[in-house]
Amino acid sequence: MATLKVPAAVPPVADDCEQLRKAFQGWGTNEALIISILGHRDAAQRRAIRRAYAEAYGEELLRSITDEISGDFEVMRSIHHWSSSPHALASPDLSHSPDCDDDATQRAVILWTLDPAERDAVLANEAARKWQPGNRVLVEVACTRGSAQLFAVRQAYHERFKRSLEEDIAAHVTGDFRKLLVPLISTYRYDGPEVNTKLAHSEAKILNEKIHHKAYSDDEIIRILTTRSKAQLLATFNHYNDAFGHKITKDLKADPKDEYLKTLRAIIRCFTCPDRYFEKVARQAIAGLGTDENSLTRVITTRAEVDLKLIMEAYQKRNSVPLERAVAGDTSGDYERMLLALMG
Repeated sequence: MATLKVPAAVPPVADDCEQLRKAFQGWGTNEALIISILGHRDAAQRRAIRRAYAEAYGEELLRSITDEISGDFEVMRSIHHWSSSPHALASPDLSHSPDCDDDATQRAVILWTLDPAERDAVLANEAARKWQPGNRVLVEVACTRGSAQLFAVRQAYHERFKRSLEEDIAAHVTGDFRKLLVPLISTYRYDGPEVNTKLAHSEAKILNEKIHHKAYSDDEIIRILTTRSKAQLLATFNHYNDAFGHKITKDLKADPKDEYLKTLRAIIRCFTCPDRYFEKVARQAIAGLGTDENSLTRVITTRAEVDLKLIMEAYQKRNSVPLERAVAGDTSGDYERMLLALMG
């Protein structure tokens, strides 16, 4: 399901570090060399490279990337507080929407180089600090990661920001969204396959009753969505379809423009069909006059080691065009090369 291609014979970590150092030095940065290395290393290998690079050169790899791959937005919010330790990093501020290839390349390379839990922590921090109702990043992190992965994200958030993700969401998000998102990101769901069929039937009925009365932020809806295991939720949603003749997401379209209802549908889609959910994010990022580079970069960097192959298959089926061709037609330069490298 992953698309990342790692060479059969990976060079020693020291060699990768030496090549990266050479890429950063001289009159111009060799972005192609950086992409050829980092774009073909898995998370464990990238982690080892970062550690060895810091030990060899006394500088964190992410700082070298920031300094040498040009960009006109502030990619490192706390650049002057960086530690030489590969485990104590300041926070990249990746929230500015890129204007050019260099900006987008810098963002993609940094996000990819981060450890997955760190990457999610940075994306979640960006989403919380500059939260708006249409932002689904917190939903993606909460609902498409396993319980242990989500716990690791919260730990990485503690280490990097010296606060909890929950308190930042509570500080920046308001109303029904806060009521929903704080428990959603805080949960530690059971990850096993066991399902209580009787419970699925009763909770499908509860959901239908609350939705029928337009009580979309009712405590029971939030309790079910934020505490039940994925397997239990799938059983509940399936019974809802069987008992009431249509999918639960159809009943949550009473007002297609309501962002809270869109958030509820996104939660359900992230559990039931994450490949089609992310296909839609990628499709909307590419569609129109301009490219939503932040969203496109997020999909590819967060899913390349997970299920990007399934997302690409869903895109091909939905649009009759390969996703890699759509990306190549909508991007250029090193940014295009970085994304295509991760797409295999």
